[in-house]
Amino acid sequence: MTSFFINIRFFDILDIFLVAILLYQFYRLIKGTVAINIFVGIFALYLVWLIVKAFKMELLSSIMGQFIGVGMIALIIVFQQELRRFLIVIGTRYFRSKRFSFDKVFTLNPRAASINIIDSIVAACEKMSTLKTGALIVVSNAAELRTYTHTGNIINADVSSLLLETIFFKNSPMHDGAVIIIGNKIRAAGCILPVSDNPNLPSNFGLRHRAGLGMAEETDTLVIIVSEETGNISYAQNGKIFDGISAKELTRQLKMILL
Repeated sequence: MTSFFINIRFFDILDIFLVAILLYQFYRLIKGTVAINIFVGIFALYLVWLIVKAFKMELLSSIMGQFIGVGMIALIIVFQQELRRFLIVIGTRYFRSKRFSFDKVFTLNPRAASINIIDSIVAACEKMSTLKTGALIVVSNAAELRTYTHTGNIINADVSSLLLETIFFKNSPMHDGAVIIIGNKIRAAGCILPVSDNPNLPSNFGLRHRAGLGMAEETDTLVIIVSEETGNISYAQNGKIFDGISAKELTRQLKMILL
């Protein structure tokens, strides 16, 4: 008598669960990009191969099997940028849990210092928003971001609203680039950020917004954008961008990063 009982172990369920999480996270990473169409095409081809194998169509199964056999190499080539972004996000989120720093050791009241930094950033963004001065500010409390700070001018100055406003003043030689704030220091200014290729961004978003989103896609940072055209304050984080936020919302997001 044929038994139809399937023995499912705990590790089988765990295996399926982990694969589902990986596929979902990869989908979130490439959603809204051209890569999603390639991913769907490869996945559909793999399903066809499984059906062909199930019906024991030997010739077609052999041909498709040769293609699937080198599929991993093809995936690495096709999804090179996406895989790089995925690994960077994992790495930066790991180091974000690191809370020790010498700056905190030698600061008498680190929480009060962080609140002053937050107030300075928010005040500068409000002033630049009123004057419609374009700005791009990257805020991190863990990752050093040396790849990006080395594209600009190293400053290592204390954070102040006046300094931020001066850097982004229209006649300043560094106003077109990004300011990178790490912990309680303005580490660099005039920095070049990666530009997002997301095709779903609104048409009123310019290069400054795309650079802010690109940085948020590749790193675990908070990127603040002040529009030169509208004066709107936006922030990008975790591969998403939020436009037209209030000073209260900006303060809340900065507290989540710096406190």
